[in-house]
Amino acid sequence: MTKTLDLHDIQGNIVKGYGRYGFPKARYVFISILDAAKGRAFIKDLLPHITTAAPWNADSLPYQDDAKPLATLNLGFSFEGLKALQLPLRALREFPAEFQMGMQARADILGDDFGSSPEQWDPIWLESHVHGWISINAFAKDEDDLSHIDNKYQWLLNKIAATQGGVVQLDGHRGPYGDIRPYQDASAVYADGKPGNKEHFGFADGIGNPYFEGNSQPIERLPGNGKINHDGTWSPYATGEFILGHVDEAQEYPKAPTPRLLSKNGTFMVYRKLHQNVTEFNHYVDTAAENYPHSEALLKAKWAGRWPDNGAPVTLFETDEAKAALDKQMAELKKQVADTDADEQTRDGAAQALAMLRQKWTNFTFDDDAHGAKCPIGAHIRRANPRGSLELERDAFDRRGALTDRRRILRRGLPYGDSTNGSGDHGIVFMALNTSIERQFEFLQQQWMNYGNDFGQGNDKDLLIGNHASEHAKMVIPADPNGQEPPFFCPNIPRFVETRGGEYFFIPSITALTMMAQGSIDPT
Repeated sequence: MTKTLDLHDIQGNIVKGYGRYGFPKARYVFISILDAAKGRAFIKDLLPHITTAAPWNADSLPYQDDAKPLATLNLGFSFEGLKALQLPLRALREFPAEFQMGMQARADILGDDFGSSPEQWDPIWLESHVHGWISINAFAKDEDDLSHIDNKYQWLLNKIAATQGGVVQLDGHRGPYGDIRPYQDASAVYADGKPGNKEHFGFADGIGNPYFEGNSQPIERLPGNGKINHDGTWSPYATGEFILGHVDEAQEYPKAPTPRLLSKNGTFMVYRKLHQNVTEFNHYVDTAAENYPHSEALLKAKWAGRWPDNGAPVTLFETDEAKAALDKQMAELKKQVADTDADEQTRDGAAQALAMLRQKWTNFTFDDDAHGAKCPIGAHIRRANPRGSLELERDAFDRRGALTDRRRILRRGLPYGDSTNGSGDHGIVFMALNTSIERQFEFLQQQWMNYGNDFGQGNDKDLLIGNHASEHAKMVIPADPNGQEPPFFCPNIPRFVETRGGEYFFIPSITALTMMAQGSIDPT
């Protein structure tokens, strides 16, 4: 039976990756609640304007409830923020320990040391009590268009001012060149005047978020994005892996506070500002590529597990020649689709063939690449989503992904800053949604990104985002199994990504926000 969720009760950013819906710009505002009653009144004032996960009707007029907005609004609270709102002590105590502790206290687990240590974070995380996160995502007609972001932001400032000091906006976000700003802006990276899916290292990003029961996404997105079965088919993940109050993959309800209505249809969000050392990364690429027997693009594809320009999986297109053939095929199909002189059947056939080809970007496994000759076992996407490849003995478990299915996260966020000149602060505002920060995000970060033993990689970390800290940091690209080429070593890996701040937030449902605004939460 198909699971149905109350999408009107779930905040929109949980179900919708806004970038895919035409919102390339974002602004993140953080608040402190100095007066509980005024904080509750602030929530009540914002409630009618919170963007939910309910579907948008493309035919609706702008003022209708189901019309797609020009800007979205979403809201979350840290544990300290929930305390500031004076939630009952019993409810507070029932929140998971890692959420109560907050991100700074988990720095050792997350590998936030040296250049990533909390002492290096933006001032807002060191000097302020961050109680709330408010997100604005907006449509933009071009790269310089911030009109819809600015309009919604000014509206929000008026709402904050109306609390008369009960709620205050926090500044302390380090800008691109060291200036301090009252908010964190983010934007898709533009190319040829259009927003793209690249991040500052030049890799196609945001491919293949988990598909779970009731998410309202087209069923065509399931292959490759769900959990893999022994017969090679794909099934949706249990809703409770990503949304509280629903059964998870263990057929249990994830740990959450009472009353049930406080947590149901909410989730936990990890917010991390990650600086990318683009100049150092480009230098490392140039140095490593000098001795690599193939193209620089293939070397980067081996690191990431996907070709950098379009995200095609290297396990399916494992050589420069295979990638060139793919590019030629896609160019021909795109030309046929755009050919207005061709008959409709030809164009439709080309469009269908192109869609089936692109489905391979997610609908694949590592079954024919067990030893990583095509896609190294230590490649980024293979660490983040092993796709059942950790089941080394056939049918060893009830399902192929038994060791990994409970580690998936929903990824959100956008790049920030400008890396065109290589200097300044730029990177990714990374956000992860999950019902267990410890079991999902923290495990992924600690065990799979900053350690490699689950993959037989010993202490080798993820080359791209690992917290490399010594001259012994390396990655090995395996030998050609046919004996044509020896292993290729990538030694002396520096730290390419550094944390600049972050926190754990609870994203409540509309029902929970209403209860919080009314002060009517009763855990007894």
